[in-house]
Amino acid sequence: MRPRTTEGGGTRAHHRHAPWPYARLDVPALRAAGHRPHPLRQFVLKTRSRCNLACTYCYVYSMADQSWRGRPDAMSTATQDLAARRIAEHARTHHLARVDLVLHGGEPLLGPPEQLTGPVDRIRAALAPGTEVTAAVQTNATLLTPRRLDALAAADIRVGVSVDGGLPAHNARRVTHRGRPAFAAVDRGLRLLARRPESYAGLLCVVDIGQDPVETYESLLGYAPPTLGLLLPLAHWSSPPPGAGPGRTPYGDWLVAVFDHWWRAEARRTRIRLFEEVIALLLGLPAATEELGLGPVAAAVIETDGTLEQADSLKSAYEGAARTGLRLDTHTLDELLDHPGIAARQLGRAALAGECRGCELVAVCGGGHYPHRYRAGAGFRQPSVYCADLQVLIRHVAAALHAAATAATAGPARELAS
Repeated sequence: MRPRTTEGGGTRAHHRHAPWPYARLDVPALRAAGHRPHPLRQFVLKTRSRCNLACTYCYVYSMADQSWRGRPDAMSTATQDLAARRIAEHARTHHLARVDLVLHGGEPLLGPPEQLTGPVDRIRAALAPGTEVTAAVQTNATLLTPRRLDALAAADIRVGVSVDGGLPAHNARRVTHRGRPAFAAVDRGLRLLARRPESYAGLLCVVDIGQDPVETYESLLGYAPPTLGLLLPLAHWSSPPPGAGPGRTPYGDWLVAVFDHWWRAEARRTRIRLFEEVIALLLGLPAATEELGLGPVAAAVIETDGTLEQADSLKSAYEGAARTGLRLDTHTLDELLDHPGIAARQLGRAALAGECRGCELVAVCGGGHYPHRYRAGAGFRQPSVYCADLQVLIRHVAAALHAAATAATAGPARELAS
């Protein structure tokens, strides 16, 4: 059945801005034809809707969607309890062996240390015995203190940090609300976290082609991250990324430079998720992220007021792009699966533009990150605005794999010949 959306939930805006999938995907017909939804497994809990920083490129506060202005500053305990019940209900219905939780914001560490773990504690208590829970918090690190790290570690909540590089010059756009540089506080927090490897989930860094790629990578290694996520800036065909243009691949070139430095190093000092995902997909293995591959989306966002939304990254497209019109108090998580925006992202190849479906790299690139496909008045059925950059990266990684495989087989062949 169709989700019980209303005009207030953004149906009219969805149809105007994104005919695909909102006006053109018939979810009831899809279900009648036998296509079954994949259960949700990751839940992003917006425990705070405000942030102590004012990063100029932030997709929550500085882009098209400003819905945060009308939401409570913090998720109430009543909403946390309701989220726990809905997640437990969904896990029972679909016999989920594992649930992944992410505490997010805004800045989720704005509360006192004793309040940080409440949402995770409640969900763990509501789930059936034996259901595994992984939990992480994504923070800007400015509010990390020994007390907060102790509280998070006691609840087995790992810490991921968003940062633009390991030098002050890399973080010029990461500032306070008064426009003051925030890097000194970020640096303090990261150095505290690096001394707690058992709590350290890794770093996320948005690619900035204005910064040297190898210098940026090496500077981040100074914080000893176990994993590093390199993210393409949130951009699309109606708001292209800086430096983009016909025949240019600045983001692919930037990533290739980091890949070569990482790939050729004598010792692998961190895992880089993007590169490992490309390698896995080239080898025919499934992807673990929604930025690449054809796997179904399995994540939902729960806002501070209990509304159910799609991924935050969609807020870069248009006002209300992440809205579903669904709420925890009136809808189940299974109803969210029938929302056209979620259903479209579980269709794999069938949801892609024709040129993507016919591309030899489609199983790896998967059409690119969903928000990067957006064009105003058309929706999300175009190739990624980073299509050329992704091709450069994927073909380069494939060539490196081929060269490594050739070298590995040439050695034994030479030994046999001798």
